[in-house]
Amino acid sequence: MNSQKLKNIPQICNARKQAINTDIGVSKMKMKYILILAMMTLMISGPAYTQTEQKEQSKTTKKMEKITPKGYTTFKVNDNVTMYKVTFKNQYKMNVAGHLFIPKNLDQSKKHSAIIVGHPMGAVKEQSANVYAANMAERGFVTLSLDLSFWGESEGEPRNAVAPDIYSEDFSAAVDFLGTRPFVDRNRIGIIGICGSGSFVISAAKIDPRMKAIATVSMYDMGAANRNALNHSLTLEQRKKIQEEAAKQRYVEFTDGETKYTSGTVHRLDENTHPIQREFYDFYRTPRGEYTPKGGSPELTTHPTLSSNVKFMNFYPFNDIETISPRPMLFITGDKAHSREFSEDAYKRAAEPKELYIIPKAGHVDLYDRVELIPFDKLTSFFTEHLK
Repeated sequence: MNSQKLKNIPQICNARKQAINTDIGVSKMKMKYILILAMMTLMISGPAYTQTEQKEQSKTTKKMEKITPKGYTTFKVNDNVTMYKVTFKNQYKMNVAGHLFIPKNLDQSKKHSAIIVGHPMGAVKEQSANVYAANMAERGFVTLSLDLSFWGESEGEPRNAVAPDIYSEDFSAAVDFLGTRPFVDRNRIGIIGICGSGSFVISAAKIDPRMKAIATVSMYDMGAANRNALNHSLTLEQRKKIQEEAAKQRYVEFTDGETKYTSGTVHRLDENTHPIQREFYDFYRTPRGEYTPKGGSPELTTHPTLSSNVKFMNFYPFNDIETISPRPMLFITGDKAHSREFSEDAYKRAAEPKELYIIPKAGHVDLYDRVELIPFDKLTSFFTEHLK
């Protein structure tokens, strides 16, 4: 190696060192960009995963399982009606279970009017609600009965809990479900509330204008019924005693003690049983209407939890009922119904258009399932006219 080359060695080394440093710098820059890109990917893919998950859940909620009426109803369903088991989520992401009834001759390539039906308080969709849903489907409507949250096949813990706001939300969720079916016209959805559900559908309709026509049958104002009892027979002192008992029970349940239940239908009759309890017993405790949901107990059916039942005392469904107008309301009650006062009160407060329709020789529970007394022709004409 000559002297000139030897003189150039330091320069060559420095150049190589700079090159190496440059490569390292580039590599560091590349790694930095890679890390940034990776973080951005994670940030983007996180919501994307959530959206994908939600879409998959949505697909699940849209599934309709064809079933036979046997085992799901306490009465005969017309052969011209097809029955489906469905599930959909309310705004609280709780699964709400329902039965969808579709006339067999329905052209599903077109959009049709639909009706949602709610069961009596403490009951399930198989009791009474399915009677109405199946019969209205025979008359050409797409119908959906549902289990309120905490009852039947719908989600909610503890079981049999009272949550009137969530009950009302379930009806809006039912509108969500029906309004996204390709064969339902979302501008032609009506609703029927039986007994306690009558007050829940009114509560829902006040803030959900998608419910275009509202009918109640044998309605109970569950708020007034618990604050005042029938005919305002409960004193303030008695009300406070109930509240105190419920409050004490909260301590028991908070420390994992035994859950207590209240009201509902008696399981045995004796000479002291009140006539109204006998009326409910004849439906809920006999083959006429008895139904225990899967996983449930016959000893607990119809009975809400003691600690939650007082929540009804803060429930005022008839306040602002007049704001539902100009959507029409139909109040159906029996002339012998012990609950008649609630339909008359709602009718008095509601604005036009409204109608109070009284069935001769009908009691409260008669309109749960006595198809010879239930005015299906009246309901058909009401919804046909107002769900055009």
